[in-house]
Amino acid sequence: MRILVVEDDKDLNEFICSALKKEHYCVDSCKNGEDALAFAREDIYDAIILDLMLPKLDGLEVLRRLRSQKINTPILILSAKDSIEDRVEGLDAGANDYLVKPFSTKELCARIRVLLRKLSSHTTNILQIADLQLDTSTKKVTRNQQEIKLSAKEFALLEYMLKNKGIVLSRETLEQHIYNYDFFGGSNVIDVYIRYLRKKIDEGHTNKLIHTIRGMGYVLKETME
Repeated sequence: MRILVVEDDKDLNEFICSALKKEHYCVDSCKNGEDALAFAREDIYDAIILDLMLPKLDGLEVLRRLRSQKINTPILILSAKDSIEDRVEGLDAGANDYLVKPFSTKELCARIRVLLRKLSSHTTNILQIADLQLDTSTKKVTRNQQEIKLSAKEFALLEYMLKNKGIVLSRETLEQHIYNYDFFGGSNVIDVYIRYLRKKIDEGHTNKLIHTIRGMGYVLKETME
């Protein structure tokens, strides 16, 4: 899953990004409102963490402009402003959640998980197809109750495919959701990671779950018609 962090404090920005990357999220970041608008308009994000006190364009204005342009990415506001009025103003402007500084990274990550579950209509941390399970909270993956060790990119790829099981996903769509803005990979990078996943997920099992749709991309599905 891909997250945009908008925070003008350099140290806090880096701290948040580091915490999210440890949770296997793909993270982009910027430090002012104008860049935040540009990032959110040009790329697909699963969630945005937005500070309110930003240079060039404040967070509330960024939020209002995104919503007026029908960009409905879930947005979590971070702010030192802790009054009820401030929280109501942020939520009324279109934010999905509001977290007051200082905050615990555990709470931040938990709130992000809630936003992403709502986005994908999942009500639990467990994603499953056939005997394959992925726990988004513990980052544990099992098939037939046997634990499978995945790299961060493999985990991100499998998580996105599980959240979109049965849907054919193009290589471009998969790249957008597991790599950040600075990524410059080869055209076959997704094919490489799909090959890694197949070896770990499907090898040794009669029921193959990862399928290639020629000319279109990949799909996670129990059976192919």
